[in-house]
Amino acid sequence: MNDELKTPQRRKWGFGPGLLVAAAFVGPGTIATASAAGAGYGYALLWALLFSVLATMALQEMSVRQAIITGKGLATTLREALAGHWLGRGAILLVVAAIGLGNAAYESGNIAGAAIALESVSTIGTPVWALGIGGASAALLFLPAYQQLERVLIALVLLMSIIFVASAVLLRPDWSALFQGFTPRLPEGSLTTVIALIGTTVVPYNLFLQANAAREHWADEPDRDLALSSARLDTVLSVSLGGLVTLAIVSAAAMTFFAQGLAFEPDKITTQLEPVLGSAGRYVFAAGLCAAGLTSAITAPLAAAYAVCGALGLTDTLRGGAFRVIALAVVFTGTVFAATGARPLSLIVFAQAANGLLLPIIAVILVWLMNNRRLLGDATNGWRSNLLGVIVIGVTLGLGANKLAGLIG
Repeated sequence: MNDELKTPQRRKWGFGPGLLVAAAFVGPGTIATASAAGAGYGYALLWALLFSVLATMALQEMSVRQAIITGKGLATTLREALAGHWLGRGAILLVVAAIGLGNAAYESGNIAGAAIALESVSTIGTPVWALGIGGASAALLFLPAYQQLERVLIALVLLMSIIFVASAVLLRPDWSALFQGFTPRLPEGSLTTVIALIGTTVVPYNLFLQANAAREHWADEPDRDLALSSARLDTVLSVSLGGLVTLAIVSAAAMTFFAQGLAFEPDKITTQLEPVLGSAGRYVFAAGLCAAGLTSAITAPLAAAYAVCGALGLTDTLRGGAFRVIALAVVFTGTVFAATGARPLSLIVFAQAANGLLLPIIAVILVWLMNNRRLLGDATNGWRSNLLGVIVIGVTLGLGANKLAGLIG
């Protein structure tokens, strides 16, 4: 009896599928964006990061709550709730295009980022490392149980977090200037960076990823209230950790480049820790960047497979045949592009446009679903959740419009 009581408590207080969100949004793209933000504007854009973290928490909590209550992934719930409606067919097509094809395009950046990090501290070229990372990602996706994959990702995320956060503290940031960065302001020319910082944190495919992961993680938990409180805590802690890692990267770049008046260039990204760690700084940063690239290289195909399978009514679990085909197709596509050095620019531009359109649409539909008492019973949104949802929708609509306008222009 005592053993039976211990298991739920362990589930409640441990990290869980929420860390997949941190693994997904703290990838090479986020590291590059956060580095550019810190190098170009110091701590001035930390308010945008704070908003991003809060918005991500709000949307992810809703997505996970519906998954635990309904026992279904977000894509499946969307498809069933909008069945027979033209909006449903449009949403399905957009999910397949933005998440399925989009993640295939983004996967090349995830694998290339990890490969470049390893190349910077070795004599082996990027193509060879890209093949190795792609192969490792594919192998991990074939682990027999979701729990095993979750443990691997948790270990990688914690490694990445320790590296970046500890290194940023050793750089001795200007704490006064750092806290002032949470006051909203727009330095001249910073709007594009603000949009990029928010866009790399509030990511549409994470809604599908965590919903399905939470459904699998708490599948055998009979106490719904315990599962919901555990999932909520997991989401807050995990997204906060991801935000802390991003803040650490901004801080490191601010201290290394902005405070010294040095120009930032992408090929200098691994030198951020050299002022405090000397020549070893390059190796430490490379280890963090590699961990970030590998975690994103695993979560991107996971999210694509969950979303596409759910949208098309296919089995959306790790053991499903279609699931594995889609996930491996994303890894294979990314590996080929990364190993050959090709940049699928047209596909990336299309993915950016589709995701810019998808985020506000999914946010609107998600808030609508979360007020459906027939679907969720007493787990529907309260007024605070709805208010947060409306604020996030307003901002994401603005971001989506700006992104589309920039791509069209």
